[in-house]
Amino acid sequence: MEKDIVSAAIKGVMPTTNGCAVFLGDDSKTFVIYVDQFVGNAIQMTLNGVKKERPLTHDLIGSILLGLGARLDHIVINDAREGTFYARVFLRMENELGKKIVELDARPSDSMVLALQQKRPIFVVRSVFEKVEDMTEILERVLKQQADEGESEVDPEDEPDEFP
Repeated sequence: MEKDIVSAAIKGVMPTTNGCAVFLGDDSKTFVIYVDQFVGNAIQMTLNGVKKERPLTHDLIGSILLGLGARLDHIVINDAREGTFYARVFLRMENELGKKIVELDARPSDSMVLALQQKRPIFVVRSVFEKVEDMTEILERVLKQQADEGESEVDPEDEPDEFP
């Protein structure tokens, strides 16, 4: 199975007009999955380690899994058709009756949030990974632009008290 999948990591989340672009991939390639603003914010907050005052939907799902004695094992982005990505969530359950793996259909966006929150691996089926457009250069350009903008911002304390 290892040859059929690629391990991926989320490399960045950028706001767009209609939601967010989630950049993910490995050292050789980065691709984009577009998600709605709510899920994009949840991914960014999880990446930044932001503690929420109240549980969001993904937090609730994690709590439900914990309460049922199940845990997220991994997620797999397993298909892409006409600009839509598909994913599978793999849950591991173990109790006095034995061990069980449950595979569920899920949106990649929700799957990524759960994987990040529970520090579980994200995989992409190799055939999907090979056919997506490489966005590595675009991500690098955007990150450089953000860094440059951050450096050029003037700290209000550095401004003179009076103008000549």
